[in-house]
Amino acid sequence: MMVDKTYRILIIEDDDDTCMIDQGYLEYKGYEVRVLNDGNHVMEVLRQEKFDLILLDVMLPGKDGYDICKELRTQYTMPILMVTAKTEPSDKIRGLDIGAADSITPPFTPTELVAPVGANIRQFERNAAITVDADMEEHEIVFDNIRILTKAKKVYKDGVEIKMPKREYEVLAFLAENPNTLFTKVQLFEEVWGYRYMGDSATVMVHINRIREKIERDSKNPRIIETVRGAGYRLNI
Repeated sequence: MMVDKTYRILIIEDDDDTCMIDQGYLEYKGYEVRVLNDGNHVMEVLRQEKFDLILLDVMLPGKDGYDICKELRTQYTMPILMVTAKTEPSDKIRGLDIGAADSITPPFTPTELVAPVGANIRQFERNAAITVDADMEEHEIVFDNIRILTKAKKVYKDGVEIKMPKREYEVLAFLAENPNTLFTKVQLFEEVWGYRYMGDSATVMVHINRIREKIERDSKNPRIIETVRGAGYRLNI
């Protein structure tokens, strides 16, 4: 599917062949793409140009992708997709902790690149629209010792606000809005991430585990978000 307006993507990648392939995939789908081969000048470029999403390689010469992501998050809010060959859950967690929206693992097909790019831009725009809608009424979801404010996108435990990255909040809010309902990993991924599941089972698991650490009384023996072995997850109210 071609995009219906021109969105701008910044690729930060030091491998020329990879840049050419990724740029070709994205431009074919209607995106405008600029490439940087390292992160040394990214802040300077962003002061002069606007981008809707950044595709950021982790393994860069000099300053690596994690350091660049942390630096970007001090001033900019656009989605950042980390490109990493590392597949351990701890590597995904590291990216989420510093503000990445998601991560993708090469090699990937055109669909496996374009789908998360489009989904993250659309989600970012929806969140921005909600933020500026001053007339939208606050909706509150309360269970156990947890309180979720869906307009403000805030979560409280025992009255104290819990800091959650955007995607963790979205997973929790989706489950809380559909309590006592079993969802497979595939269903959760496609509902929350907004594009077709590509078989990366660690992504959902990592987010669920991170949420449990923040909302459960004992994350090792969770009572709120239950794992149904071989089937999926449900939030019990």
